[in-house]
Amino acid sequence: MGLYDSTLKLIEELRVHGVRVGLATSSKNGDYVLKKAGILHLFETRVDGIVSSRLGLRGKPEPDIFTTACGNLGAAPDRSIVIEDAVSGVQAGAKGKFALVIGIARENNADELKANGADVVVEDLAETDLEKINQWVSAKRATLAPAAT
Repeated sequence: MGLYDSTLKLIEELRVHGVRVGLATSSKNGDYVLKKAGILHLFETRVDGIVSSRLGLRGKPEPDIFTTACGNLGAAPDRSIVIEDAVSGVQAGAKGKFALVIGIARENNADELKANGADVVVEDLAETDLEKINQWVSAKRATLAPAAT
C-alpha cells in the first residue's frame, strides 16, 4: 500500500469539518499498515479481514465491510460515501446503496470502475474536496428523486 498525500489531505479535511472517517479493507494487516505509517489515529473505525472473519462478513463485492464500518460510526449507508480503487469495492458500494461511490482509477481503469458502480471516477483524490463531494451527492440524489407529476 502506498501512501498518497492527496488521500491524507482529504481525510484531514473531512475530519476538520466533523466528517467521521472509517476504513474498510479486505486486508488482514490493516491495523499494522496504519500503525506503521503513523496514521491509525485518522480512522475512527477499522473493519479489516480479521474483523470480517470474526464477524462472518462476506467479502467484496458484497457491501458487508462498508455497512459494518458505517454501523460502527453510527452512520447510514445512504448518508455515507465509499472511496475505492478496486472494481469489487465500487461494486460493493453500489450494491450497498451508498450516498456516493468514488472510484480512484490508479490503474487506468476509469471506464471499468464507472461500469461497475462508481458514481464518480477520479485519477487521484487531489481532484476532489468536501465541497465537490457534497455537490456530487446532491447531483446523484437529484437524479434518483422521483419526478414531480
